[in-house]
This record gives sequence, C-alpha cells and structure tokens, in this order.
Amino acid sequence: MNNTDKIYSLAVAGVQKLIPYTPGKPIEELERELGLSNIIKLASNENPLGPGKKALAAIQATLKDLALYPDGNGFNLKLALAKKYAVDMNQITLGNGSNEILELVARAFLTPEFEVVFSQHAFAVYPIVTQAVGATAVVAPALHYGHDLDAMLQRVTDKTRLVFIANPNNPTGTLLDHVSLESFIQALPDTCVCVLDEAYCEFVGDQSADNSIVWLKKYPNLLITRTFSKAYGLAGLRVGYGLSSPQLADILNRVRQPFNNNMLALAAAEAALTDTEHLQNTISVNAQGMRFITEGFKKLELEWIPSAGNFVLVDLKQPGMPIYEALLRKGVIVRPVGVYELPNHLRITIGTHAENQLFLQALTEILSA
Repeated sequence: MNNTDKIYSLAVAGVQKLIPYTPGKPIEELERELGLSNIIKLASNENPLGPGKKALAAIQATLKDLALYPDGNGFNLKLALAKKYAVDMNQITLGNGSNEILELVARAFLTPEFEVVFSQHAFAVYPIVTQAVGATAVVAPALHYGHDLDAMLQRVTDKTRLVFIANPNNPTGTLLDHVSLESFIQALPDTCVCVLDEAYCEFVGDQSADNSIVWLKKYPNLLITRTFSKAYGLAGLRVGYGLSSPQLADILNRVRQPFNNNMLALAAAEAALTDTEHLQNTISVNAQGMRFITEGFKKLELEWIPSAGNFVLVDLKQPGMPIYEALLRKGVIVRPVGVYELPNHLRITIGTHAENQLFLQALTEILSA
C-alpha cells in the first residue's frame, strides 16, 4: 500500500466504501464542457419561479448585518413555523436544508449494531447517512415504484432504529395515502424512529400533507422533515427543518452545529412563510407544467410514473444515459436515475412553460433521430 492509498485505510469502514451523492449537473459546468449558452436545468427539482418578492426583500434588508453571527437558535424562524403548524418551538429542529436533519438523526440514533429500513427507489441520501455511521441498510422492494409499507414493516426487527419514508417519494413521485401511512407508523415499535421526509409536501394538493402534523401528538418517535428548497424557491440558501416531539428535537439539537443556518437563509425562510401568493403561483405553474409535459409524453408514446411532486419520471424503454447525454448537447439538463435502479428512466423537473417546451422539442428531436 502506497502512502496515497494508506489515507483511505484510516477512514472508518463505512466511509471507505461510501459512494458520494451526485447532484444534478450545474449550468456552469455544462457551459464549460460544451461551450453552450441559454442552457435550461430541469435536473434538481428547483423552483423555476425562484424566490418570492418577500424573501428577496428580507435578504436585502439583512445584508447590512452580515458581519454578525446569525441567531444560533433561529428564534424568529422557529416562532413562525410554530405558529404555522400550531406546534411548540421546542418541537422544531432547523437544518442546513432538510438533508442535514437526515444526517443529524443518523448521527444521534445509529451505531454499527443497528439497522435502517427504507424502500427501493427511495432518496439516495438515506443509504449514504446509514453507511457513513456504519449501520446496516435494509431495503424493502418497491411496489409500483413506491413504498410497500407491508414489506417494510416485515423487515423491522429489534435491531431497527430508523425507518425512512419519503412522501411524495423522490425520484419516483409516488404518494402514500394517510390512512395507510398512519397505520404503518402506529405499528412500529417505540424503539424505532420513523423519519417522514416531506420535502415536496406543498405540491400534494388536496391530499394535504399538513394532516401528518397532528400525528406528532400521538407518536413521540415520529420526525417530519421539510424544506424551503423546493416550493419556496430557496435551494441556494439551504434551509430545512424537522418537526417532532420535544424530546426527539432535544436530541437532534444536541448534535446540531451552532450557526448551521446563515443569516440570509433564516430571514428569507421566515418571510417566505408569509408569501402565500408566491407559493400558490408556484403550485399553479407546477400543475400546468405537469399536464403539458405528460401530454407531450403521451404524444411520444412514452410512459411515466404519475407524480405528486414537482418532477416526473419518464420511461424511455431504452437506456436513459445516451438520451440524457444527447439532451445535454442540446443545452437541456435533466436527471439520470440509474443509481436508483431505474436505468431506462429520466427524471424531469417541471420548469416554466418555455423551459418545458424546449425540453419536449429537444426530446422529440432526439427520439426521432
């Protein structure tokens, strides 16, 4: 073993074999690689409308204070969230995006002796945080591209310390009904923490994900994670949160780093909660775009997975990577999902109408060729 390789052997076992999360290709990277301009990115489920006016105004007003540390407790944002969801402030954990909450719960509850249950085709961060702390991942086969709650429950043992559920699921967009989901949570042993990842809950519509908030009073082992990165258009500021029992939140806040949310993120998120007009515009644009893109798939005789999020997974009936790369050459960035065991699919973020048109035009040209 040479000196270069030896450094890897010093890392803990889980990290040695860990494959890092690969985000969607940045626009700047494609510009450098292919010398293109006017690129559209439909790869990372970002809000095509961007931040709302209230969030931008809050950012502008906060700029003068950047020499100071932010409020390490996030008091004002916690207060706003507590009022919105009718919970106590001590039930809230703030994260650098909801991804950090997923990492905090893994660090707080997992060791190599424990297991984590999640579904096939579920968010790639679940196996990453599991492996990073040396715990064992137990993957339940998917049912119609989504969570098979019965199969997951069958895999829960006395070694299971965490269960991850994404609702809606990323990358497939599938949605669990609340009756089945609560029955599953109720059936879990009290030695197991259930993490309900609701990053896309604002797009659900009539099946309001706010129903899950009432479960917090009944299930002290439930953690709900949400984010300002999607519907609120603040992905670049990285701010998310967890809602749970006060006891669970206390545990997470013990391992949370101080000042994990920057000052601009805290101010923008607090303002975004009051901007109902921007949120409704976002939901409307998403619904219209979903109809437009899926109608385009129908004309191309392609199948897709009905989605409750701001993205849709299309089945190309052939390997997706060559088509992904052909789209890149046309200045369109989407998301290949081979890492999710879906090599024939691509995930498409719903964009503006103009972006959706450009994507379908490019896809049509590629498939025709």
